[in-house]
Amino acid sequence: MLNPNDNDRLTQVGPGTPMGELFRRFWTPAIVATELPEPDGAPLRIRLLGEDLVAWRNTDGSIGLMQNACPHRGASMFFGRNEENGLRCVYHGWKFDAEGVCVDMPNEPAESNFKHKIKAAAYAAAEWGGLIWAYMGPRDLQPELPQFEWCLVPESHRHVDRWQQDCSYMQALEGCIDTSHVSFLHRSLAPNPSITRRVVRPEGRADTSPMLTVQETDYGYAYGGRRNLTSGQFYWRITQWLLPYFTLIPAMEWPRGGHCYVPIDDEHVWAFAYQYDPTAPLPEDVLEMYRKGAASTAKKVPGTLRTLANRENDYLIDRAAQKTQSYSGIFGVRNQDIAMVESMGAIYDRTKEHLGTADLAIIAARRILLRMAAQLQAGVEPAAPRNAGAFRVRPLDVVDDEAELGRVIDKYRSEMYVAP
Repeated sequence: MLNPNDNDRLTQVGPGTPMGELFRRFWTPAIVATELPEPDGAPLRIRLLGEDLVAWRNTDGSIGLMQNACPHRGASMFFGRNEENGLRCVYHGWKFDAEGVCVDMPNEPAESNFKHKIKAAAYAAAEWGGLIWAYMGPRDLQPELPQFEWCLVPESHRHVDRWQQDCSYMQALEGCIDTSHVSFLHRSLAPNPSITRRVVRPEGRADTSPMLTVQETDYGYAYGGRRNLTSGQFYWRITQWLLPYFTLIPAMEWPRGGHCYVPIDDEHVWAFAYQYDPTAPLPEDVLEMYRKGAASTAKKVPGTLRTLANRENDYLIDRAAQKTQSYSGIFGVRNQDIAMVESMGAIYDRTKEHLGTADLAIIAARRILLRMAAQLQAGVEPAAPRNAGAFRVRPLDVVDDEAELGRVIDKYRSEMYVAP
């Protein structure tokens, strides 16, 4: 369990908070790139790390990201005119470029130099891996974009999506770095389970109490869940937690991928899913499955980023199906995860929990984040953002005759995708 002070430090992400300042040292996914489909198109509201922002695609195709409130009188820049590589407030015509510089102030005399004294809060933004990313930290510390393998493959080999969840980012993340729950929450009682078959190998399902091993790395950590097989072999599921809130989840076959949980604020999170295949384009039937909100994605209320299965409808739980088809009675792996982490409330009081050996990966992630936040407060900048290549790793699902995790991980390093 955590003490109240550490629980606050872990979950508070706004400007000036220890964790918020740490997160601002990393490139952060903001939206899916297709949400800004064309140059000079409509701006988009986005809230990140407790800040209300507006994003737009410039005339030249680059991305602008600035505070939502116009520095003049606070009108929303969402209503602005996107024109000639800048966003113009429709209230009084003030125009800002992607650096936040006021480049035109038509309601002031031509001889006035007032516009040179005005600057909006603006952040660096880049398109990468099918997403728009934001860097909200000090400009002189801006790092290279992280070299995730799913960002490096061709667009046809990848699918990305996002939706909103109503809980702390940490609850969502902890659900993704918890391997033992797969044996329960995602269990299918039907004779021919499909999604669950891809999550855990049939021969590995009998061992519901995996032994966990965590190896801290320069990108975060890799942790192995080792299940014993009746053959005497070991079934390893190796998951990566990549700083500060990315995961890579093992599966039996391609496509594989993971999730990212970006804080909207302390009590809400943008969930991103990325699935990819480095060997081939994703088949149309797989893409259609993702578009419909299956497997790694969540089905949304049309025209929104809200999940169709949600707290108000009890995540569409089917009590009859819970007896014969689904361990949880909730259909869809993603819906099952969302239901559990949102059911804890917006920010769970971690002073009341009781952690066991199956929670080793969760304990390790908390300790690392709290340690890094404390180090940053002491003036020690995190090294991970400046090591973009360290993020180029894969999850692993393997049956092996030996129990040593490091040797198992080394087996796949030479297989990483190399762009032609």
